[in-house]
Amino acid sequence: MAELITVDDPDDPRLGDYTGLTDVELRRRREPAEGLFIAEGEKVIRRAGNAGYEMRSMLLSAKWTDVMRDVIEEATAPVYAVTPALAERVTGYHVHRGALASMQRKPLPDVGTLLSPERGNVRRVAVFEDIVDHANLGAAFRNAAALGVDAVLLTPRCADPLYRRAVKVSMGSVFHVPWTRLASWPEDIGLLREAGFTTAALCLSDRSITLDELVARRHERLALVFGTEGDGLTAGALDAADAHVRIPMDAGVDSLNVAAASAVAFYATRAVPA
Repeated sequence: MAELITVDDPDDPRLGDYTGLTDVELRRRREPAEGLFIAEGEKVIRRAGNAGYEMRSMLLSAKWTDVMRDVIEEATAPVYAVTPALAERVTGYHVHRGALASMQRKPLPDVGTLLSPERGNVRRVAVFEDIVDHANLGAAFRNAAALGVDAVLLTPRCADPLYRRAVKVSMGSVFHVPWTRLASWPEDIGLLREAGFTTAALCLSDRSITLDELVARRHERLALVFGTEGDGLTAGALDAADAHVRIPMDAGVDSLNVAAASAVAFYATRAVPA
């Protein structure tokens, strides 16, 4: 059982992993560089642990120690007990869920290994190009987990799916969908093609087929490519894609939020028993 350590100094260096959690730019630079991410709330902490992420430390307010008792008993990392006021001073916001954990990141898998035909279960993947909104990315990961997407690929400029807000919105689904980051985009579409995937770019263009038409083609291995919240996919990605696909709309609406669009596309292309 981990020792419960009471901390009453907000400048205590042992709380360093939790400082300035509301400073997005700082955390985006710091967390990947230091190999950590923050899990917030009981369910997310448990899901991170169940997915095999190693805990560096945990920060709890008093009323959460009983709720997290089993996690504390299994932990080998230090567990710091703090007042809600001190937690707010350290993190920069009111930690209303009362429990934070600093977790160790895992090395990202190689793209080729993730897509290898030997891994016969990888039939449908999602590619997110330059999605910078953490909430949208978290929601998209939750959709991917719920609707059976086998893997997620992120372009170099895409947001960090292990950033606290993305993890929180995904409800920990980011821990359960295999993912990695592409090194070069859109050049790495070639890796998808080499692995036998048809790449379908979700977009509005003169050559777009409907999502229903894409589904009817029954591609053996399919990569669904989604663009940014504002401008959509880049010209390079559109040129490199095998197909352009649109979701038919009514009432004069031309497109959906990227998270909503991903849910529709994932559901429509799911494997349906014959």
